[in-house]
Amino acid sequence: MQMSNAVTMRTNESLLQDYQRVRRDSVNICAPLETEDYGIQTSPEISPPKWHLAHTSWFFEAFLLNKEQADYRAFHPGYDYLFNSYYESVGTPFPRPKRGLLSRPTVTEILAYRDHVDSAMIDLIRAQSDNASIQFLVSLGLQHEQQHQELMYTDIKNIFAFNPLRPAYKQLPEPPTIESEDYHWLAVKGGLNHIGHGDDTFAYDNEFPRHRVLLEDVWLAHRPVNNREYLEFMQDGGYEDTRLWLSDGWTHINKHGWNSPLYWEQDTNGKWWHMTLSGMRPVDMNAPVTHVSFYEAHAYASWAGMRLPSEAEWEVAATQYSPDIKGNFRESGYLQPCSPEGNALFGDVWEWTQSPYAPYPGFKPLAGSIGEYNGKFMCNQMVLRGGSCVSPQNHLRHSYRNFFYPHERWQFTGIRLAKDNV
Repeated sequence: MQMSNAVTMRTNESLLQDYQRVRRDSVNICAPLETEDYGIQTSPEISPPKWHLAHTSWFFEAFLLNKEQADYRAFHPGYDYLFNSYYESVGTPFPRPKRGLLSRPTVTEILAYRDHVDSAMIDLIRAQSDNASIQFLVSLGLQHEQQHQELMYTDIKNIFAFNPLRPAYKQLPEPPTIESEDYHWLAVKGGLNHIGHGDDTFAYDNEFPRHRVLLEDVWLAHRPVNNREYLEFMQDGGYEDTRLWLSDGWTHINKHGWNSPLYWEQDTNGKWWHMTLSGMRPVDMNAPVTHVSFYEAHAYASWAGMRLPSEAEWEVAATQYSPDIKGNFRESGYLQPCSPEGNALFGDVWEWTQSPYAPYPGFKPLAGSIGEYNGKFMCNQMVLRGGSCVSPQNHLRHSYRNFFYPHERWQFTGIRLAKDNV
């Protein structure tokens, strides 16, 4: 089944409540910020918080209001250029690396822009409650905004980590520390299995079509690699042993001087600290290691004598051992990975797989400009699964495919081991 506008219809009130909740969440995420924080961009991958607030509004304006609301008047004609991310078929986007160079529009103006879009969108949802195409596009816009909410947390963390004062985004509760169990192994039986989204609830086009995969017997660790285990890799010279590294990874870590996960710092007494959204904290050795690249995940797995799972192996295991999506998500309030309990296949960290981000057999992108959402990025990136400590729980599915370039590590990315059953 290929994703289309034919998703399960919802009541007008249900969709409207979701719209208002998700839109409110974005503003609330930024509430602890000072005005000066909203415009910072620390690297080309990072976007200023105010850009996220504006871009998620532009999405509804570009794909719904401009097309479906005959009397809609744009808040500002220049915003179509400033806040388009990568939709070349819609117009020419403002250069991504230069988003942080814009002092205007102000935060106040962007919040007014959000109110303008929200007012028109509420009218549209109420007037078009029985229009399946509009319901689908509203759902897509809300899922898109939830993706940006996760980016807002990780971008804010990067912005504050860049500051030598290491300011806190806000004071957050300390995650509980639970002594990590030794691995036990989740058996994934080989043979024909099915992966991909398989019903009429919402999913992205890259999760379709549901299809068969042939797997060999494999074991997946019941939890991600923790900080203590990763520190052992570091202390054993993992960053100096070229035999463990893919060629591109070896070149990258030497060019950039990597010798630990992003945000780790060692004090004069040899104790490791790391940046969190609450400022600098000691590294919890029982929590999943995070902010590692695919290159680091692959090297660690090689050092451990194992490998990373494929995305098909991960999805089959998650469907079998975690039928309910439970874990440490944004709703826990920690906004930081913590010691997992049970078969932890969701939450805490996005888990690198060994699978390149590529189309499933029979994949077809959505028609029109929204077809640019996923398909054109299916090159040179790797798939991650499972969600993180800043993912909204209701945003995730067993079939959900995240993807990043192999060198990127500002997201809450981590490692799960696999071993062949031979």
